[in-house]
Amino acid sequence: MTAGTSPSPTEQRETPHRSGFACFVGRPNAGKSTLTNALVGTKVAITSNRPQTTRHTVRGIVHRPDAQLVLVDTPGLHKPRTLLGERLNDVVRTTWAEVDVIGFCLPADQKLGPGDRYIATELAGIKKTPKVAIVTKTDLVEPEQLAQQLIAVDRLGKELGIEWAEIVPVSAEGDQQVDLLADLLVPLLPEGPTLYAEGDLTDEPEQVMVAELIREAALEGVRDELPHSIAVVVEEMLPREGRPADRPLLDIHANLYIERPSQKGIIIGPKGRRLKDVGTKSRKHIEALLGTPVFLDLHVKVAKDWQRDPKQLRKLGF
Repeated sequence: MTAGTSPSPTEQRETPHRSGFACFVGRPNAGKSTLTNALVGTKVAITSNRPQTTRHTVRGIVHRPDAQLVLVDTPGLHKPRTLLGERLNDVVRTTWAEVDVIGFCLPADQKLGPGDRYIATELAGIKKTPKVAIVTKTDLVEPEQLAQQLIAVDRLGKELGIEWAEIVPVSAEGDQQVDLLADLLVPLLPEGPTLYAEGDLTDEPEQVMVAELIREAALEGVRDELPHSIAVVVEEMLPREGRPADRPLLDIHANLYIERPSQKGIIIGPKGRRLKDVGTKSRKHIEALLGTPVFLDLHVKVAKDWQRDPKQLRKLGF
């Protein structure tokens, strides 16, 4: 457009609004949930330094003037050893088939390994969906190590016939290039109207999110003798009767299920201190999520070998 002339009808036309679904994949503990939370700007996916903590497909919603990006957070794909593991892998593959773009998370501080190759090989079989390679945790490495990882990721794509739409280094913890990642994902989405109301951050039921926050607190600091055998079921969430309108209280009753009686003591801790700590930590996050004071009642129960028992898995929501 030259100076002094009005914009042409084409130039006046606004950029089309885009909306769609993106999912982050990667081996367990590759930083997928932390990245989801950083993009959404709040805690919608549970994070833990232990692998395989995400068990539900959590959607985080990123609202922008030009787009709505719905993030689907899946469990880490891994070689399954239990029936639960097989079901989690099925969830991942179903999700891949339904999204508009896939973000493959590879941590900058770990060399590419068999787990990454296993996932990349599966991704190579999905031809139509655009794939973005996201090198996560860049705050943990020096520039030289990061450069080597970016080259290795590019090489892996070429070896397997994957054409990366982008290769992006990010640090969700250090808030580096998170906005840039969103800028690069948006053009890969289809044109369309908003899918969720302004202000919605997730479509996950509140009860499921509360259970996840309790489980995250329970996973913190458990010794190696307690593997991923904790499931949490919120039995009841009810406003306390007889409270004045300006001082509401929500009663939440939840059960923590473990697989063996010997694990009960680990969760409860000496004189019940550990369970009390789990309650205190998770209650703060639950109150922030729900915006109301909470009374949290936690009980530990044994569901023998639940990760391998189809009936128990159904009962616990898997």
